[in-house]
Formats: sequence, structure tokens, C-alpha cells
Amino acid sequence: MLNYIWAFFFIASFVAAVVTCILEGNLAIWSQMSNALFEAAKSGFEISIYLTGMLCFWLGMLKIAEKSKITDGLARILYPLFKKIMPEIPEKSPAFGSIVMNIAANILGLDNAATPMGLKAMEQLQAENKSKTSASNAQILFMVINSSSVTLIPITILMYRSQLGSSNPGLVFIPILLATSISTLVGFLSVAAVQRLNIFNRIVLVYGIVLGGLIALLGTGFALLGAEARAAMSSGLGNFILIFAVFCFITIGLCRKIKVYDEFITGAKDGFNIAVSIIPYLVAMLAAIALFRSSGALDLLISGIKELCAAFSLDTEFVPALPTVLLKPLSGSGARAMMIETMQSYGVDSFPAFVSAVVQGSTETTFYVLAVYFGAVKITNTRHALPCALLADLAGVVAAIVLSYWFYMG
Repeated sequence: MLNYIWAFFFIASFVAAVVTCILEGNLAIWSQMSNALFEAAKSGFEISIYLTGMLCFWLGMLKIAEKSKITDGLARILYPLFKKIMPEIPEKSPAFGSIVMNIAANILGLDNAATPMGLKAMEQLQAENKSKTSASNAQILFMVINSSSVTLIPITILMYRSQLGSSNPGLVFIPILLATSISTLVGFLSVAAVQRLNIFNRIVLVYGIVLGGLIALLGTGFALLGAEARAAMSSGLGNFILIFAVFCFITIGLCRKIKVYDEFITGAKDGFNIAVSIIPYLVAMLAAIALFRSSGALDLLISGIKELCAAFSLDTEFVPALPTVLLKPLSGSGARAMMIETMQSYGVDSFPAFVSAVVQGSTETTFYVLAVYFGAVKITNTRHALPCALLADLAGVVAAIVLSYWFYMG
């Protein structure tokens, strides 16, 4: 399916540009698209270079954690759950520890730590994959959970709202928490349905209740804080956990007589190799997305949705937030730019800005995540990963819009 989606971006971009050229006589559209194409190719390489340092550091740390048996301990805690939802992965697989650490980093909004750990998990899952060019069930489930944006503390969004002068930056906190939970749940259930996983058993239900209760407890605690205290606590807690994890890895490694520096270097070398391997996949996806934006196809799509809502007499107050909605699965930086533009154009405390912020915090850059994670292990057949991930995105968007009306409009 990814082949068809990728081709669609290019074909739709060309058709939209031709229509614009004929109707408006805008010959400059071809120059804009050409520039966007070359800029995207350059951006894909630059992103990979940025990822190189990040991957080297965190995979080095993860190597220390593996040798120190830290990841084994984490894996043992959640193994009964993983055994039910990833039955083809053997008990001793190191992937379980990496998956746990990746999900924990995502929940806390630690993107810099989550991506390297996620790529390492995909690499370890690939070792158990019988078909090296086709995604395994476990890889699909893991990727969909990642792309559903299970984030508890939306640090950056609170920061942007505060910087732009919001009277209550933390107002979006609970809507984001609820919307991202719905997105993740729908993503998980869609994969479970396709893979026919037995999720209605005592073990899965117990883990679900415990994890859901912890998230609800932490979310309630943050909700009770004032806006400024909530933003400060979110940022402080997230960064403390990140530094504390590094401290624990090294300290425990030393206590267990691990050569921490040597192990770090070994892991860091893996990070460099992974960063290089994802460049072609990233360039391919970013180029298609950039062309789609610059051709005007995205604007035509937004206009069409607005007309459709008006035709059915639906409220269109959320429509100015649609650029963020439509760009988020395609480009994280593009969606972030659109969110900020909406805040500046309509006011940071306006309803469109509120919807943009909630959408930004409760959905993920699905095509980017898919390109990076599957590209790292050279998988070309993603099977049902993309449809399930897009369904999770759709659930997150619908939940974000509905919850925005509920929390903002009353």
C-alpha cells in the first residue's frame, strides 16, 4: 500500500499544479514545486545527520542497559503482557526491554530518547522476523503504538502556547491526554482485530487497568496544578527522568563490573549505521510530501472539506485548524508551523488554535515514523501497518475536535 500512497502524492501534486496553472495562469507553480522537491531531498539528509548524533548517544546508553541486565528486568515485568500480544517473539528476546523503554520515553514526551530506542527495538524484532522484507505482526503492532502518539506530557505544545501569550497554556493538557489515549486504544484494537489477538483475557485486562490507572492518576495530578506550575513540572519531570536514566545506566553498569565506555562505543557504532540506512526512505517520503504541499493540492483538499461541512450544515469553526490536521501525518515540522501560524492568525486562545494544539499533541507523523522505522530494517512490505496507523490518526483527530468543542465551547 505504501507504494500506492507514495505514487498518489506525486500524481495528485502534478494534477493540482496543472489545474492551478490553467485556472490562474500561475507558471511560477512549477518553480515552487521544483524548489520544494530539492529542499525536501536536502532536508531528508539533514534530518538523518541530526539523528546520527542522537542515535549514537542513546543506542550507546541502551547497550550499557542491555549488558547491565536493566532491559531484561524491565522485560520480565511486562513479559506476560507481551506474550499475549506478541506471541511469536521468544521469551529471551532483547526486543522486549527496548520496547518498554521506547514506550516509556514516548509517554513522557522524551522524543530524543524514544526514537533511538524504538529503532533498536525494530532491529531486534527484525532478528525474529522470518520474512526480512515483510513486516512481522510484532513489528506492525509496535509501529502502530508508536504512530498513535501515546504522549502523557505535551511539553512543547504547552511551551508554544505560553510563549505566544496564552492566558492558560495548560488548558489543552486534559483534552490531549484523552485524545491521545483514544488514538492509541483504536490503533491497538485495530491491529488486534486484524491479527486476531486474544486481548479479552485476564492478563491483558489486568495490565490495561493498571497502566490506565497510572496514566489517569498522573494526568489528574498534573490537571490539579496551575498552568505555569504544570508546564514547569512537565518540563522538569521529563528532563529529570532523562538524566536520571543516564545516571542509572552508568551507575548500575559500573556496579556490575561492565566496561561502560567500551559498551557505549559499541552501541554508538550501531547508531551510525542505522542513521545512514534510513536516508533513502526519508528522502523519498519527504519529497512526496513537499510536492503535495507546494502544488496547492493540500489547499484544495481543505477547501473541499470546508464546502462539504457547509453542505451538511455542520459547524465549520474547526476548519481553520485543518492544515494542522492534514499535515500532521505527513510532516511534524509542517504541522507545527501550521499550528503556530493558526495561533498567530486567530489568536493563541482562539478555538482554531485550541483545536490545532490538541491535534498536534494527540496525533503523530505517521508517514515519517513508518519511513524511519521500517526503513531502518529495510522492510518494503508494511502489510496492514499503514491502514491501522491511519485509523488511529483518524480516531485521534475526531477525538481532538470533539473534545475541543467540549472543553472550549462547554
